[in-house]
Parts: sequence; C-alpha cells; structure tokens
Amino acid sequence: MVTLFLASESPARLKTLEQVGISPKTLTHNVDEEALVQAARGARPLPPHAIVQLLARAKAEDACARHSVNGLVLGGDSMFEVDGEVFGKPHTPEKARERWLRQKGKTGTLYSGHHLVHCVDGDVVKEAGITTSTQVAFASDISEDEIDAYIETGEPLKVAGAFTIDAKGAPFIESIKGDPYTVVGLSVHALRGLVKELGFSFTDLWT
Repeated sequence: MVTLFLASESPARLKTLEQVGISPKTLTHNVDEEALVQAARGARPLPPHAIVQLLARAKAEDACARHSVNGLVLGGDSMFEVDGEVFGKPHTPEKARERWLRQKGKTGTLYSGHHLVHCVDGDVVKEAGITTSTQVAFASDISEDEIDAYIETGEPLKVAGAFTIDAKGAPFIESIKGDPYTVVGLSVHALRGLVKELGFSFTDLWT
C-alpha cells in the first residue's frame, strides 16, 4: 500500500478520490499561480493545456518539498476555454455573471492538468504528468434569473469556468464529450495511468 497526498484544497477532487476508494491526505502548497504563469509566458502566449500542466507540476513539487512526505503527491489545475478565451476561477459574482452570459448556448473545452510525483523525505524520486480535456455544451435557454440564482449560491465563484457538473451547475449543462471526471478536475483514468508510470498499482491506493 502507498499513501496518496493531494496537493489541492478542491472539495471536488477530494470527493472524486473518495468515491473511487481512496482517502488521500491533503497538503497545502505555496505556489503563486499568476506569477508563475506570467514568468513562463514571457512574450509569448501559453495554450491552456500548457498552463494547467505547469501549475499542476508546481503544486505537486512544492507540496512534496514543503511537507517532506513519503508517498505519491498529486497536483492538479483546471481551466475552461470558450471562444478562444481561457477562464480560471471567476472569484467575484460580477465576473461569474459575465461569463455565464457569454457561454450559455455555446460549447467550450475544460482542461485539467495532473502531475504525480513519487516523494521521499521531500525529494522527488520520479514524476509524470498528463493533461486531459473534455468538451462541455451549455443549454441555450438559461435565463438571467437562473444565472443570478446560481451565482448567489457561491458555487461558481470557486471553480474553473464558473460551473460544475456534479453539483448545482449540472442542470444547465446540455452535454459533454469526453471524460466527465476531467470536468470535475481529476480524471481517474489519467491518474491510474500516472500511478502505473511511476511503478505502482492503482489498487495500492485503495483504503
């Protein structure tokens, strides 16, 4: 048996792991996401799949070093792209409302970066990463009253793209094409592949 540590405070990622039989220990990280992305960009734009993978790796490596744990440390990050524009968490009701008015009736792509490190006493022994993507289509008949009511719950302020598929945002999503777990922020299938790549079995993570 090997211990899985989750370098994320995302309730959705934690819930997903628990649903598939894993009880990870959560770790904090000290990654300045905006500064890291700006430094990596330089004078050129970064595609969303590169951004989420960059951040997922930084979170996993930082948590490993900060907490000096022994086991597997998983970092993750998600972003949503619609009409060529990339969105993270809106944080404010105003931004969330603006995004919902733009994305209703449209199809966008949710990118989730996953990075797994084998950590021994705070040192990275081996690591592997992958980015997954899933298309999300929103209903076109969503009213402004529904949008306002959804925003008032506070749920969309803390998630990439200002929506969920596993909670109150689900009724407004018409269809998805791809792995639904990607939209939640953690592809279980992708994680299994990363665990195997590092020389472990996914079933070793079951508690």
